[in-house]
This record gives sequence, C-alpha cells and structure tokens, in this order.
Amino acid sequence: MNRETIAYGFSLFGLFWYLAMWSIGILGCVSARRRYRSRPHVLSSSARDPNAPGVSILRPLKGLDTNLYENLESTFKQEYPNYEIIFSVADENDQALHVVKHWWLDILGSKRRNSHDLLWVIDSGVMVDPGTLARSVDIFTGLTPSQSHKRIGLVHHVPFALIDEAKVGSWLEAAFLNTNHAKMYNAINSVGIDSAPKRLIDPVRAQVSRRHEPGEYGLAAFGRFLAEDNMIAGALWHELGLRHDMSCDVARNVVGNMSFLDYVWRRVRWIRVRKRMVLAATLLEPFTESLMVGIIGILCLKKLFWTPSWLFLPLHFFFWLNVDLDVYTSIAGHGLRKDSMASFLLAWTGREILAFPIWLLAIFGDQISWRGRRYQILKNGEARLCST
Repeated sequence: MNRETIAYGFSLFGLFWYLAMWSIGILGCVSARRRYRSRPHVLSSSARDPNAPGVSILRPLKGLDTNLYENLESTFKQEYPNYEIIFSVADENDQALHVVKHWWLDILGSKRRNSHDLLWVIDSGVMVDPGTLARSVDIFTGLTPSQSHKRIGLVHHVPFALIDEAKVGSWLEAAFLNTNHAKMYNAINSVGIDSAPKRLIDPVRAQVSRRHEPGEYGLAAFGRFLAEDNMIAGALWHELGLRHDMSCDVARNVVGNMSFLDYVWRRVRWIRVRKRMVLAATLLEPFTESLMVGIIGILCLKKLFWTPSWLFLPLHFFFWLNVDLDVYTSIAGHGLRKDSMASFLLAWTGREILAFPIWLLAIFGDQISWRGRRYQILKNGEARLCST
C-alpha cells in the first residue's frame, strides 16, 4: 500500500468525521428547536392535581453564591401542590444559612415536612421557572410523552447562563454554556444511547442502589464524587435500567463575577473530572470543536476535491456560528439583543480559540480547585482532598 492510498484513506475518514460532527450539531440544533420553542403557556396537569405525587426538593448550599436569594426564592414559587424543601450544609455556620432563615421563617414553617419518593436536587446556583417542577413530574407520570419507551428514572434540564457582570470570564462561560454545551447536551440526550453528564437531576430517590462502603446506600454513596450527578445518572441507567428525559425548561445560572482565569480553571476542572469518568470521550473532545473540525475538513477536502481554503473556512465558521446562535435562541426564548451582539461574538470566538489550549492544559493533570479547596481526582472518579 503506497503513501497516496494511505493519504486518501485518511482523507476519507476525516471527511466522514467532519460530516458526523455536523450531523451531531444539526441534531442538537433541531432538538433544541423542538423542545424549547414550543413551551406550554398553561399550567401542567400535575400543577392542578391535589393528588399529585409528593416531591422532596434538596438544595445543597455552600457560601453566598451569586444570586442566591433569587435562586432559592424560585424554589418556593413552584406551582405544584405537594412538595417540601430540604436545605443541606456541611457547616452549621455557613453564610448561606442567613439567606435560608428568611425563607424558613416566612414560608417553610407552613409546609409539611415529610419524605417523598421523588427527589429534585437543585444546585444552589440554579434558578428555575415556577412551572418547572410540575412539568418534570408530568414526564415521570407519563402525562407528557417521553422519547424513551422504558421507565423514566431521571428528568433533567439544560443549563442556561445569565450575565449580571460584564467580565471576560463571564462572557466566555455564557458563550460556552448557551451554544456549544447546549447543542451537544441536546444532541447526546436525543440519541439516548447512554447516560450523559447532568447538572440538574430528578432521580427516583428510593431506586438509587449503588454502594461503595458498608452501610452506604442511596445518595450518600455518591458523596465522594465531584460529579456526583453524573454518577447517580449512570447508576440509574446501567444498574436499574431506567432512562432519562429532558423537560422544556432550563436551569438558569447567573454566572457572576468570573475573571478570565476563573473561566480557564473552571473548564480545566471539569475536563480533569471527565477524564477520569469517560476517558475516550475526553480524548476526542478537541476533535469536536469548530476550529479542529474546520482544519480536518479543509485538509481532507483539499486532498480529495482540491477545495480552496479561502472559500471553505469562512463558510464553515459562518454556518457553525449560525447553528450555535439558533441553539441560543431556542433555549433563551429570544435572540441575542443588539447591545450584546458584539460582546457575545467576541466571547464566542475567544471560546472557540481557547478550547484546545485549555484542553491541553487540563489533560496532563489530576488536581483541581473547587470552592477554595484542592482535590486529587482518582482513577475511579472520586475526589480526594489534598493535604496541602
């Protein structure tokens, strides 16, 4: 086999990869359109049913997160007849408790304090619409058709970043979460061939069975993982045969004051965590980004069809950007405002350029910083607190 034949073989494989990445991107875009551009404007069936299944809402807290008051307030404003709210802190002197006490005194004291079979775990940085809980329960109970024919064990929501401070890192984070991340999130969950990482989860609490230490069952068994949401989702999928679905709601996250370095180390942290959970997917990650996909595309098309770079690359990035903007419009419920268009486009461009250098920095290390502490990510995905 001569070099020319080998070169043609690689070019054909590269062209296949290029088309595959475009297919995944378009699938994510179409999925986002179908899911988020037809959001109901009326109360769901569960919201009007006095006999709706009970839900326990768990909100883990640590410190004064950005927009914490409004995030917690959104939990109390859920249009649902039967739920309780449980706040969890590691330290009884945590500053977040000062915010919680306002709601505890004014509202929580009037609620029933019993346990329910459905559990909704919401990160302290997340804010949700009033109908989110009811629409999620509708999927569990079958009132809303699911894309899976198997029993649903988890309902989750795509993150959507909101900017309240115009910092470089904040813009980069929003450009990532609201385009590329949302696109891939929707595409992977549309295919539904395996559990995918989740940021907001609604597992059937009584069904989580994984155990790591004697006496450790349920959610407590997952506390040693930094990405415990993904591990719980995987346990439901692989051990219990339950499937996942997504509602038409989003998990709004106010990014806050994020510097450029904050953004870089945040991305490094999650790449290093993913590397220990899904190594193959993490190694392939750079080859799914627009810049690398474009380079692969032009090298292969030049070899196969003598396609000029000056024509191909501008068209590639133009259409890639427009797919991402379409995803943004779907999950945001509106297009980009004119006054933020320039900042967003600069952030999107910067995010695409930074993707590979950040991945390169992350792939060769195992230590991460999270909430003021350093952890070592072990081979099984567990996080061990560093002694120094």
